[in-house]
Amino acid sequence: MPKIHGFTFVDIYPQIITIPDCFVTPANKIGAGHGEAKLYVGTKDIMYDFFGKTLFSKNCFLVKNDLLDYMNSAKSEYFTPNLNYQEKINFKSLWLDRVNKIKTLPKIIDFKILLQDQISGVRGYINSEEKSIGYNILREIALPEISYINIMKLKDTHGDELFYFKLFVDFKAIVDRMWQPYSAIYGNKNEKIDTIKEVVVKNEKTRKGQNIYREKLLSECPFCPITGINDERLLIASHIKPWAVCNMHEQTDPKNGFMLSPLFDALFDKGFITFTNKKELIFSNWLSPQNQKKIGLKGNHFPLLPLDDERKKYLEFHRENVFKK
Repeated sequence: MPKIHGFTFVDIYPQIITIPDCFVTPANKIGAGHGEAKLYVGTKDIMYDFFGKTLFSKNCFLVKNDLLDYMNSAKSEYFTPNLNYQEKINFKSLWLDRVNKIKTLPKIIDFKILLQDQISGVRGYINSEEKSIGYNILREIALPEISYINIMKLKDTHGDELFYFKLFVDFKAIVDRMWQPYSAIYGNKNEKIDTIKEVVVKNEKTRKGQNIYREKLLSECPFCPITGINDERLLIASHIKPWAVCNMHEQTDPKNGFMLSPLFDALFDKGFITFTNKKELIFSNWLSPQNQKKIGLKGNHFPLLPLDDERKKYLEFHRENVFKK
């Protein structure tokens, strides 16, 4: 098994854990209610298989630098919120307060999770002690529906299990949530006609912008530089800097993109791979070694990757804010 910073890697939790609105503190909420500390982590079968089937209290940790990375990735959403958070008007100052609070924490933030086995049904939940700094900081800084947790199972030098929690921003989810109002009013006879027209016009402008972006990108890169696939029907115009955090120029700038086949578009979009300025592909440790092997790449250098100085600037953002370091 591979070594990671002195620990032995064991496994990755098989699904991401999206932060729900009910879990976060009131300031971050999109909906109503006071929230709850328990966190849904998937079915009990998945939970038991990863953490153990008996009643458990597991040792977990966060890394301070990871939390600061998350806050930097989420900064644009804090500063220019796309969603209707309860304290949206105060989000800039909340971002600064929370960053300063994180800076006071130790480099490694230990906490325990507790199995909530008393809850009937197939849904699996975890919780923590009421005064758990690590667990509560997750509830305080995470933005609901657009943030998620990955968990890595490790063993220390004594063979004891530890669980490494890391919080990420889902940039695609920001876009999906932005367009939810359109889905909600579409076909609704009671909705004001001006509101419907406004949303439809905005959607049409976005669609046209995406088509222009794709055509420009195809003219520069008419194939996937990893697989060599050149059938346009099988290629996706991937943004390097995510659309959700781009300005209007960046959203349609062909230098902010690669043409990728679907698998590598998904890996790149979700931060499981990135590229160096020397055109080398890097896998994230958050993609299990088994899945990395199944992808079946022979080598990691792709000389056909279109990488000029402009793309390098966008790629720096991807490495720092999207890639799962």
